[in-house]
Amino acid sequence: MEKDLVEILNNYQGLIYKVCNLYCPDREDRKDLFQEIVFQVWKSLGSFQHKSTISTWMYRIALNTAITHFKKEKKTFNHHFSLENIEIPELKDDHEKEEQLTLMFAAIHDLDKIDKSIILLYLEERSYAEISEITGLSKSNVGVKLNRIKAKLSVTLKK
Repeated sequence: MEKDLVEILNNYQGLIYKVCNLYCPDREDRKDLFQEIVFQVWKSLGSFQHKSTISTWMYRIALNTAITHFKKEKKTFNHHFSLENIEIPELKDDHEKEEQLTLMFAAIHDLDKIDKSIILLYLEERSYAEISEITGLSKSNVGVKLNRIKAKLSVTLKK
């Protein structure tokens, strides 16, 4: 099972980083959230039933963890789980892209928690059906929300 976890984390770490960046502007909070998401994936790995793709399952765990994690007061991790043996490569620094992403994340950060998850999935080129499955919203509601989110972001980014 540990080998499966390492393989999943190596293949989908970018997904976790994106969710952490979206929900946590503070570096230390991102690290905490990353660790919590990895813990939740590890905890849920045995119950994965292959009814959806691994990426859909990972998004569901990551987004649910992010949405609920910081509702509670900041907590200390008492999980006996370590990332020491897992090699996670550093992300490359590209200042121009980083600046654009910072502006986009700042605009997205002002959205409510559900809208954040919807726009993230949309930016990941997920279908309305996949977004619906991950968020629990109907496909038509996903479409309506996406149009409203795009309009909000457009106004915010033009300022």
